[in-house]
Amino acid sequence: MKDSNDLKWGQHVNLILSKAASRLYFLKQLKRAGAGTSDLFCFFNMIVRPVLEYASPVWHSSLTVAQNESLESVQKRAMRIIFPHLDYSGSLFIAKTDTLEDRREEIARRFFRRNVLDETSCLHYLLKSQERSQEIVMQLRSSQTYEHYSV
Repeated sequence: MKDSNDLKWGQHVNLILSKAASRLYFLKQLKRAGAGTSDLFCFFNMIVRPVLEYASPVWHSSLTVAQNESLESVQKRAMRIIFPHLDYSGSLFIAKTDTLEDRREEIARRFFRRNVLDETSCLHYLLKSQERSQEIVMQLRSSQTYEHYSV
């Protein structure tokens, strides 16, 4: 894959879609072989969804609506394979799972809480209203502070 220097995620999303689509093929094969619904959903959770969510705190907030819909369409296809007689929202309800967008949002929130709000994190000292230790500031590229956001 060619590097992208435009700070857009089009090539990355296309690569994710390609990988996930090839894994959906195996989901279909398992369905044809007679695998049960719980096994199919387990396969999706362990093999397909991690591809769709890998490193998502980095790129989730930069997705276009079209890219978000493209990623969501992979999960919709998987749900049609696993639960062929249900619509998307019904299959999510039965599977006790969320849309990919909601899951990525929660993953990003947890990442922020753990890696920025945690007082032991170097990034925590970028938040305003904190007394910053010179030892921590020396580890940072820039000592600029940012507004504190509650999550």
